[in-house]
Amino acid sequence: MTGGDRRHLHPAAWWLWALSLGAAAVRTTNPLLLGLVVAVAGYVVAARRTDAPWARSFSAFLTLGAFVVLIRVVIVGVTGRRLPGHVLVTLPSTALPDWAAGAAIGGPVTVELLAGAIYEGLQFATLLACFGAANALASPYRLLRCLPGAVYEAGVAVAVALSFAPQAIVSVGQVRAARRLRGRPTRGLRGARGLAVPVLEGALQRSIDLAASMDARGYGRRRHVPTPVRRTTAACTVGGLLTSAVGVYALLDPTTSRGVALPLLGAGSALLCGALLLGGRRTSRTRYRADRWRGPESLVAVSGLVALVVLVGADRAGVVALDPSTQPFVAPTLPLVPALGLLVALLPAFLAPQPPRPAVAGDTMRAVPA
Repeated sequence: MTGGDRRHLHPAAWWLWALSLGAAAVRTTNPLLLGLVVAVAGYVVAARRTDAPWARSFSAFLTLGAFVVLIRVVIVGVTGRRLPGHVLVTLPSTALPDWAAGAAIGGPVTVELLAGAIYEGLQFATLLACFGAANALASPYRLLRCLPGAVYEAGVAVAVALSFAPQAIVSVGQVRAARRLRGRPTRGLRGARGLAVPVLEGALQRSIDLAASMDARGYGRRRHVPTPVRRTTAACTVGGLLTSAVGVYALLDPTTSRGVALPLLGAGSALLCGALLLGGRRTSRTRYRADRWRGPESLVAVSGLVALVVLVGADRAGVVALDPSTQPFVAPTLPLVPALGLLVALLPAFLAPQPPRPAVAGDTMRAVPA
């Protein structure tokens, strides 16, 4: 799949793959497995990202994840609950009132305390890396085109929210380059103070441009829908939500039989799908060059789901290495089966089609017949 016709993969396939990796990361606090998840996501991003502005956002999410780990370690080290263990350093402490029992400020910082903070911070940082991988690989605007018409308005808000981070990163790079050419500081407090206003101004201008383009394309236009169809859509939506909620509760309740929970969950999902199909009749928008779901899309989504299923199975099987002990502290080990399951998520780097090359002026001139 590395050669042949170049095309963009369906954005929903990338999001399913990334969400599955994130859900797999939630199942473990082992830093070796979490590092493997980040490495898998980074390798796939390096192999299949495009030259679009949002494709350069993955490194920023990694930096944000490292900052989260650092903040978590500092907060837990200063105010965490003091447990017995191997003391690394003793911080100055202060007494707290009785109503703050269990909390502490300062005191002995142990290896066990820091290990727990690092594990929890790494788990959240891995989730940020998976989210950054989805942002780097999938265009939010192409994802918006794939949404059903019934949820198009909510999808616009989600698409704008998803595109804010990568667009802000691009704006920061452009403003820094402009300030560097003018001989102005780009680092430290003075540099940050000079970046804030131009970046916010650029974000506001992009929002105005987006609103203008949506207005020019007739956004918000409604098609007349008969009253029975609207009432049926509302009934399916309410019934589907209630049935799904009852099914999820029955699925989580250990005293309820799976023979009752699964049919309720399936019926609720079917009602919600029917509501989406009926609600889509309200919009009259068309799709230009709609993305198609083909074989590579299925392989990419399945590779992420395999990693998730393997981690869920290992968690239910009681694999101790998924959650290494911090009380007492035990050095983490790499469990073989979960690691192999995560390595399956590397397949999109080889099975997904390569993105198209950016247009080059020379190629365009050669393509024009004499």
